[in-house]
Amino acid sequence: MQAIVFEEFGGPEVLRLKEIEEPHAGPGEVRIAVRAIGVNPVDFKLRRGWFEEFMPTPLPAVPGLEAAGVVDEVGEGVTGFARGDEVVGWVRGGAYAEYALAANVVRKPAGVSWEQAVALPLAGETADRVLRELDVKKGETVLVHGAAGVVGSLAVQLAVARGAAVIGTASSANHDYLRELGAVPVAYGEGLVERVRAVADQGVDAVFDAAGFGALPDSIELRGGTDRIVTIADMSAQRLGVAMSPAPTTTPEETAAVIRTQLAGIADGTLRVRSDSVLPLAEAAKAQQRSEGGHARGKLVLKP
Repeated sequence: MQAIVFEEFGGPEVLRLKEIEEPHAGPGEVRIAVRAIGVNPVDFKLRRGWFEEFMPTPLPAVPGLEAAGVVDEVGEGVTGFARGDEVVGWVRGGAYAEYALAANVVRKPAGVSWEQAVALPLAGETADRVLRELDVKKGETVLVHGAAGVVGSLAVQLAVARGAAVIGTASSANHDYLRELGAVPVAYGEGLVERVRAVADQGVDAVFDAAGFGALPDSIELRGGTDRIVTIADMSAQRLGVAMSPAPTTTPEETAAVIRTQLAGIADGTLRVRSDSVLPLAEAAKAQQRSEGGHARGKLVLKP
């Protein structure tokens, strides 16, 4: 099968399209004939070797943690899924390929596209988890940094559904989009504290940093301390005393339930995800380069 492989750590140029041996479903796994692959910031961070201390990557490696497609092999002990089922989930051994293995998948509703479905496993779980960690309640005001990205835009919608008021930071090009999602948009960068205070004179109750571009000092000033601030992307968090939430804290079954609910929301139109680019698998380096630039306006997707 064709797959994207990197044999050393480095920039996007280390990614190569190669012919490698097909994987086969082991106990507890299904094999997916891949229709769409999610590109996430964690992909380029692993490729650069930045997570080696706590998430070692044996080389050569196939990148990617989420895929959507059709079940074509069912391993021993798997119940509830059969060949031909359309699913989306978390991949073992790399998603940037024509076939991928997964032990935790959910069914894709008929009304949800492959591109929409593959936007959810990582981003949807992350948005739900951080809002729970922040304990966002009805009537509170939440500040979301990076609100136009996939995680941020899902967080905006989930917080609004909880009855919270949401302020979202984004470039001016994304402000209309944030208004459509129910957020009050503000521009990021110098003067952020004053702009937020101008639209939230009672202050903000919680801060969700999905951007990781130096917004934590302003967030601390707005909160008057580090309480109820969570980042998923700013590596200065520990030095500043801010909580970081890098990985799921729920069981696979609980995580699957979250994504199942969000897929239903996409199917019935109560939840939205936006695509930035859909590229062929061979252009994985281009997709990761755009992800690393930090200006993707929605989900980056690869298709075999």
